[in-house]
Amino acid sequence: MTKSVVNKIKSIATILIVAMLFSCTNDAKEVRDFLADKNLPIGEAYNIDHIHTDSGLVNIKMKAPIMLDFGNRSSHPYSEFPEGVKITSIKINGDSITVEGDYAKSYSKTEISEIKNNVIIYNYANKTKLVTDQIYWDQKSHYYFTEKKFTFYTLTDTIKGTGFEASEDLSNWWVKNQSGVINIKE
Repeated sequence: MTKSVVNKIKSIATILIVAMLFSCTNDAKEVRDFLADKNLPIGEAYNIDHIHTDSGLVNIKMKAPIMLDFGNRSSHPYSEFPEGVKITSIKINGDSITVEGDYAKSYSKTEISEIKNNVIIYNYANKTKLVTDQIYWDQKSHYYFTEKKFTFYTLTDTIKGTGFEASEDLSNWWVKNQSGVINIKE
């Protein structure tokens, strides 16, 4: 082969390679839309140990083995914790409340979280504990609610029933259908 034919083949090959490289670009919106269409997360995090501080004081600790970020959903972006989550909120006086469950989903627009399977909420100061299979947590109004069966433990009572609502610290609570002995103070 002559030198000019070899140079022409090299030039054509170079042009094809450059054209391929420039044709493979995706903008971020296209990638997010593709992942949303396929119901895939835009991010994954493993062995989360998150600590939130306010004015230098720790007020929330969160641990989870896996977090999947579905923030690319236009109508209801959410984070999913398929292997469970444990959240501890710490008050200024040192009191704390722990919420844990085997699965959780937290919606960022509404600030409502669903926690299910082996849910336990414990207030260390009041020594109260709620056990249920599913709870919804309204983070804006600091409120829990469920329509599932539950067991609620206080220092003097064990209350069972279906349907429970409570303030975030379990100090104010309402029971819909209950059973068990309840001590009433006069």
